[in-house]
Amino acid sequence: MKTYFECIPCLVRQAVDSVRDAGLDDEEQADVLRTVLREMGEMDLLASPPAMSQRIHELVRAQSGIPDLYASQKKASNELALRLFPELREEVAGANDPLELALRLVIAGNIIDLGVKSGLCDGDVHESIEHAIAAPFDGDVKAFADAVNAADTILYLADNAGEIVFDRLLIERLPRERVTLAVKGGPIINDATRADAEVAGLCDMVSVIDNGFDAPGTILEKCSPEFRERFWNADLIIAKGQGNFETLSDVDAPVVFLLKAKCPVIARHLDCEIGSLVMRMHGASVPVAR
Repeated sequence: MKTYFECIPCLVRQAVDSVRDAGLDDEEQADVLRTVLREMGEMDLLASPPAMSQRIHELVRAQSGIPDLYASQKKASNELALRLFPELREEVAGANDPLELALRLVIAGNIIDLGVKSGLCDGDVHESIEHAIAAPFDGDVKAFADAVNAADTILYLADNAGEIVFDRLLIERLPRERVTLAVKGGPIINDATRADAEVAGLCDMVSVIDNGFDAPGTILEKCSPEFRERFWNADLIIAKGQGNFETLSDVDAPVVFLLKAKCPVIARHLDCEIGSLVMRMHGASVPVAR
């Protein structure tokens, strides 16, 4: 997906949030923001928004010397999600359709996204869960189940810290011996890395790899050769969040996108309302049950 004019204010906000969180003084903040704005003025709008976001945070990390600008927020999100997890797991187990509820709740966890919103409180997460349970679901659960059953290899692309704990609700209902979980290759905004997968308890459940790059999405040409091999050889790819949709929606691969539509640009692309719980089966080669 290309970068639209409406994406520019969000990218500027990310830059402002990052320099403030990095503890830079006013002069240092101004220097970084001037550099960011110059590069944004020259950016290729045909590139996806996560490509520019990656560059913004690279500049801020270099100026501040802080390798993970959102470490404290990620820790708090993981702790909140882990507190909620036991009750949510019980709800899934007792549901009339456990798979559908698991899908709804892992999409609810997609609200934990500091790339879209500057701040997040516990109430936002609780509200997202309540909404996910009651709201219409924009997706075909049976088609998803059939695709999972037909796939010998499943690559699950994680999105954010905290959200990755919610992902367990779905991963526990997948054939785990066939699942590989992929996290980001380095810290970027509040996206999940291997450390977050470990906190979520997923490293003991499925194979975990990183994608070799630190963009808030999956920019295939920047990812490691090992990850790209896994990606192109996967029978089914489950991709969480807007960043993965922005970077992979034009890729001809068997992808199922799971996300909450959180901005007008994404909602327009998906032909849905802002706030919708969305599952989209993408690619001519999404497997079907044999």
